[in-house]
Formats: sequence, structure tokens, C-alpha cells
Amino acid sequence: MPDAKRLKRLHRVRTLQLGLARADEARTQAQLTRETQLAQRIAQLAGAVAPAPASFAGAVNLAAAAHFRDRLHRSAEAAQNRVRMAEAQVARSAEATRGARRDQSAVEKLIDRQHAADLRAEMKALEDAPARPKR
Repeated sequence: MPDAKRLKRLHRVRTLQLGLARADEARTQAQLTRETQLAQRIAQLAGAVAPAPASFAGAVNLAAAAHFRDRLHRSAEAAQNRVRMAEAQVARSAEATRGARRDQSAVEKLIDRQHAADLRAEMKALEDAPARPKR
């Protein structure tokens, strides 16, 4: 079984890895939020540029609105792709965080076992020690 110094060092490393994994997960979640908000803003803009049924706009205005509507739809598709990619990244970083937590828990269990073994050894040493003479 590994010695106490090695276990403490392992625990420190695993704790740092867990912290980094949690920070990465928070970053990816924030990125997903930003991408979702951007997609929603683009959808609102596309809705605002949609042709109105009672509008008597000229041909130039209709052509410009159609052009912008087309560009907004392409931007909306790209934004949806970015949202899907961000969701996948969030899932990967969440799995990495769970893995780091499992690793840290395993090291903590090893530390607890080592501590229990040390306590048992001390108790055994006390049991085996000769009795002190009474005065």
C-alpha cells in the first residue's frame, strides 16, 4: 500500500485536477449560454425582418429585406451548429469532471484505509506492549 506522503501528494494532484475540470465545465456552460443567447437574438432579428402582409414596400425594400433575411437564416443555422457543438463540449467536460471526482474519491478512500490501517497497527502495538508495573 502506498505511503502517507505519496497519498497526500496524489490527493493534492487529484484535487487540483478536479478544480480544473470544474472550471472547464463552468467555462463550457458559459459558452453554451452565450451561444444560445446569440441564436435567440438572431432568431428575433429574422422575425423582425420577416415580410409584413399589409406592407406596401417598394421592390428595392423587399429585395433588401429578402437579402438580410437570407443572411440571418444562414447566421441562425451557423448559430445552431455552434449551440450543438457547445452542448457536446458541455457533455464532455461534465464527464471529465465526474471522472476527476471519481479519481479524487478513490484517493480519499485509499487515505482513509491507510489511516485505519495505521490506527489498527497502533492499537496492536499498544496491546502487545508490556504492562507497566504498578507502584
